[in-house]
Amino acid sequence: MDSSSSVVAARRRINAIHSHLVTSSRSSPLLRSNPTSGEFGLDNGYSVVLPEKLNTGNWNVYRSVKSPFKLVSRFPDHPDIATLHDNFEHAVHDFRDYKYLGTRVRVDGTVGDYKWMTYGEAGTARTALGSGLVHHGIPMGSSVGIYFINRPEWLIVDHACSSYSYVFVPLYDTLGPDAVKFIVNHATVQAIFCVAETLNSLLSCLSEMPSVRLVVVVGGLNESLPSLPASAGVKVVSYSVLLNQGRSNPQRFFPPKPDDVATICYTSGTTGTPKGVVLTHANLIANVAGTSFSVKFFSSDVYISYLPLAHIYERANQILTVYFGVAVGFYQGDNMKLLDDLAALRPTVFSSVPRLYNRIYAGIINAVKTSGGLKERLFNAAYNAKKQALLNGKSASPIWDRLVFNKIKDRLGGRVRFMTSGASPLSPEVLEFLKICFGGRVSEGYGMTETSCVITGMDEGDNLTGHVGSPNPACEVKLVDVPEMNYTSVDQPHPRGEICVRGPIIFTGYYKDEVQTREVIDEDGWLHTGDIGLWLPGGRLKIIDRKKNIFKLAQGEYIAPEKIENVYAKCKFVGQCFIYGDSFNSSLVAVVSVDPDVLKSWAASEGIKYGGDLRELCNNPRVKAAVLSDMDTVGREAQLRGFEFAKAVTLVLEPFTLENGLLTPTFKIKRPQAKEYFGEAITNMYKELGASDPHR
Repeated sequence: MDSSSSVVAARRRINAIHSHLVTSSRSSPLLRSNPTSGEFGLDNGYSVVLPEKLNTGNWNVYRSVKSPFKLVSRFPDHPDIATLHDNFEHAVHDFRDYKYLGTRVRVDGTVGDYKWMTYGEAGTARTALGSGLVHHGIPMGSSVGIYFINRPEWLIVDHACSSYSYVFVPLYDTLGPDAVKFIVNHATVQAIFCVAETLNSLLSCLSEMPSVRLVVVVGGLNESLPSLPASAGVKVVSYSVLLNQGRSNPQRFFPPKPDDVATICYTSGTTGTPKGVVLTHANLIANVAGTSFSVKFFSSDVYISYLPLAHIYERANQILTVYFGVAVGFYQGDNMKLLDDLAALRPTVFSSVPRLYNRIYAGIINAVKTSGGLKERLFNAAYNAKKQALLNGKSASPIWDRLVFNKIKDRLGGRVRFMTSGASPLSPEVLEFLKICFGGRVSEGYGMTETSCVITGMDEGDNLTGHVGSPNPACEVKLVDVPEMNYTSVDQPHPRGEICVRGPIIFTGYYKDEVQTREVIDEDGWLHTGDIGLWLPGGRLKIIDRKKNIFKLAQGEYIAPEKIENVYAKCKFVGQCFIYGDSFNSSLVAVVSVDPDVLKSWAASEGIKYGGDLRELCNNPRVKAAVLSDMDTVGREAQLRGFEFAKAVTLVLEPFTLENGLLTPTFKIKRPQAKEYFGEAITNMYKELGASDPHR
């Protein structure tokens, strides 16, 4: 060891000793116990309960065991990274020649392999793009909108906004022109990046969006772009022209401060106009820095980007991939071709939502059951052997992967080592299934746009399912009594209440909406999420209900529809499910968007004839009875209570989508809209139930 290394090592030891010293009032150093995170972990599991009690009740405040004494606001290894600009500059410096952004190239009309842009090349494009915006006179601090789905240019624009202090405003491609117009006017957007497919709808309402001065078309040829009259005050240029203009007129970075606004994310919600969630650079860096304590990526990792980038879940993932220098490949833009993209990219990290994981689960289970005989017995033997090994903390025999699971892994490209799930609850059965079949780590998290993403996440090595993990080291969590729903701190065996969050990850407020901001953030800085949770042993949080989505049946029983829908999602027939009930009726009814392949296969096996139109099958009483029977079976396995079972079902072929207004961009059902959309079907189901049981 050279002398300089010895000095550093000695200084490190001295600092460690000093951390255990405290000065008394008489200024004499006294040695005291200074519990480390490890010691807290032995006592309390994954969370630390702070010693002080709250004024609002008997609740304690919980923090992550990974940082019990101080909430995280920066990356421990890079405390100099305070903004998104700093984060990207770090990546451009450390990973300059590494692959960053990948898209599939078309050759003679056929989609081929991925072509890559390096971090260094992305950095150069970012500088040119930002310089181009400055060249066009877009003032620093202005809002810049983006109106297309995931592709490399989305992130280049995002990085340019961060480096030149613009406020980035995603315009959900799925919200429709009215919502886009509202957001553009509400956020006073001055420049909009769009694609040829969204250009016409944008131009059609441009006269109603007076703040817009520049429209940049990605992927469009400049000579084919419309030329607007000078009186319109709006220039339309192609992305490539803007890059060239920026290269010819280079501008120095105008880096933001940590407390500057990085983005305004508009959440569609389930009712009303979109709300603009204002997030600063400090908010986003704190959240991702906290997440990095338990989620480690590597520059050798490959990530597929297909979840909407306008949603905070994917946005936070991208900040994390930049920090670790991960390669990000984009899907083609068509969910139906996602499996083909996975086979070509072969990602090592896969983030998704329960909706897709449920379909993967149902597809594999159905394939196993229909294969029958030896194949089914082999799968069950392999599954049980691997499950037992996981429960015992051991590694299963590799023979099971070679015989059974490698073929399943190939569905996601064969290399996935880490899977994440967010946006809504993932059932414990499906989570366990993913762990066993894909062999890597599967982590479920809980978060929201207003908290810059992650509130809690499952810790590595935690084999308990049915919860969303412990607090992000960048926040603290408490639960508050909800007496009207009978959730209190004295509940047994676990205290329950509304989940409240505080820390550097909390948004600054809803844009231009002080009233709604005050409704969710109290005077002590606690964000009230509206979700109901309980603390499991070890300081793990479990989501059990939602304050707003709950409704009461005629007999007074409270219903949490999302919980029931997640149970029924495991039925082989069910693609999606909407559960409805109200205080005028004593039972629940369900609208099921069926899986057409399963429906056709079942009809063939049962010898049911139909004229080629699956709608005929959906209306067949025998088919309805079979679906309801399957739902009953799954419901009994999940131990649903009697009043939680759907008593009637309507089958539809049309999926619930963003386009037909039945889903939010985070794939949650818009309940008021679904009630109206399926109003006739709901009325008819209750009529049928009334006719079959006049005393109901």
